[in-house]
Amino acid sequence: MAYMQISDYGVIGDLHSVALVGINGSIDWFCFPCFDSPSVFASLLDHEKGGKFKISPESEEVRTTQSYLPETNVLVTRFLSHEGAAEVIDFMPLGGRDKTGKEHTIIRMVNGIRGNIRLRMECDPAFNYARDPHTLSIFNEWAHFRTANTGMDLWSTEALTEQNGAAVVDLDLQEGSRSLFVLSHFEPDSTAPKVRGLEWADEKFNETTTYWRRWIAQSSYSGRWREMVHRSALVLKMLTYAPTGAIIAAPTTSLPEEMGGVRNWDYRYTWIRDAAFTVYGLLRIGLTEAATQFMEWLEERCNETGPDGNLKVMYSIHGHTELTEQTLDHLEGYGGSKPVRIGNGAADQLQLDIYGELMDSVYLFNKYGTPISYDFWRLLRRMVNWVCDNWRSDDWGIWEVRGNERQFVYSKLMCWVAVDRALRLADKRSLPADRSKWLRVRDEIFMDIMENGWDESLQSFVQSYGSSTLDASTLMMPLVLFLSPTDPRTIKTLEAIKRSPDKGGLVSNGLVYRYNTSQTADGLPGEEGTFNMCTFWLVEALTRASSVNHAYLDEARLMFEHMLGYANHVGLYSEEIGPTGEALGNFPQGFTHLGLISAAFNLDRALGSSD
Repeated sequence: MAYMQISDYGVIGDLHSVALVGINGSIDWFCFPCFDSPSVFASLLDHEKGGKFKISPESEEVRTTQSYLPETNVLVTRFLSHEGAAEVIDFMPLGGRDKTGKEHTIIRMVNGIRGNIRLRMECDPAFNYARDPHTLSIFNEWAHFRTANTGMDLWSTEALTEQNGAAVVDLDLQEGSRSLFVLSHFEPDSTAPKVRGLEWADEKFNETTTYWRRWIAQSSYSGRWREMVHRSALVLKMLTYAPTGAIIAAPTTSLPEEMGGVRNWDYRYTWIRDAAFTVYGLLRIGLTEAATQFMEWLEERCNETGPDGNLKVMYSIHGHTELTEQTLDHLEGYGGSKPVRIGNGAADQLQLDIYGELMDSVYLFNKYGTPISYDFWRLLRRMVNWVCDNWRSDDWGIWEVRGNERQFVYSKLMCWVAVDRALRLADKRSLPADRSKWLRVRDEIFMDIMENGWDESLQSFVQSYGSSTLDASTLMMPLVLFLSPTDPRTIKTLEAIKRSPDKGGLVSNGLVYRYNTSQTADGLPGEEGTFNMCTFWLVEALTRASSVNHAYLDEARLMFEHMLGYANHVGLYSEEIGPTGEALGNFPQGFTHLGLISAAFNLDRALGSSD
């Protein structure tokens, strides 16, 4: 296949955008100036016309390795052969940006390590998802790429030449030799200083490594899986848009949930649900700064709601709600998986669960972060009243089905959470609230779920009222304190989900499916892989149930550590895992990494000081 595996990439970022760097030294995905801007390099979605920025060996008989510098998001790709060895250090600097925040730069430092090795650099952008033509002008070490609306500049320590519309150079690296390539956002009116050579790059390198190490040093987690937890936290931070505090779900679009299938979505936006869970994950390990930024962003969104107080499912990183879904039919799609989509039609869906995740994160932030303001509480109170008036509505649920609306159990569950956390917060802070109404509605939702969400024949909670389909989202019941983790119905649901799919369950070789696509109409053809977040949910549910059955704790640890083995070579996860262990879906996915943090925190606490 002309495409590398999704798991064959590391990522670098500057809290504005992210670039995917393959183990072959090729940047195959990069949007600028922001996460959801049009792509500059998109060979990940079309290997012929998508565009790339590649530094790789001329010889095929070269072994490659890739790793992060410890406690940073600085990526090192090494090329090793019998004749010689070299490395490419990739990063996006975080310091020295001009006041407008528009100096977006990728720095690629190439070092000869030993012997002699030949590398080739090829910079071949394809602007606006490969839709906009550009001109290329080369002046010795400078290459200027220009479209009608934008452009980029490439500067190098080497003299560049043009070949088939790309800027190229061949490097003959000896031990101790250094080359530098700097790709910058073209800003005609920018007052940012021009590149000043290797010394300038070294300063940016030191600034960037210092930033990441100081940030992760604030973590309070010192448990068994510290390295993986910190890597996940660094990923979540990299998915944060610094100017607003918005947290995106993933930095890519249309990486398939099934090879050759149509389940290809744009995740470069901020889902209320994903971001709220992320806040929880960061708060658990003491990283309150990012949580504070997101709360400020969330308060702005609450200020923008209509008079009834309801929110949108997702927003752009700038807070916009117009995310019209469209297809890019000129792109082949990853491995031929079409359509390639930008925008997301689910933005217009009603998904009632978002209010529970939001209120839970606010409750925890008030407890572990900073007490919320009265003005924020007024907005939240209006929102909770809306939930009280609308919780019985059909919706499209957490999985954003493209079929008919239903009475999803998880949606009802999280409406209960929204009201419950609002009551807890009001009581804790003695805040004014419609307590009698909220108490009544909370109890009504509880009884409604118990009467309609439980299937007596299956001895399990199900996906929606009247269905006989299991759904991994019901694993959240003990996690959000709806039911005791040792309640008989909790245990029976656990046992039902733990069965293999051929026996009616959702677990295959320790990995968890969201639901059985053959048993429920989600409005889409094809199948999907196991959902990584759901596997971590099962780990947490087993951990909490271990007080009644200690064997569950051993099972949870085995499942968790088995799951760690599905991370890629630099500790990153996509959304799903395919039938042969391959990564599927957008990458890296924040939902998965926050699930890892939460599961690691709770499992480590349950295991105690001794193994």
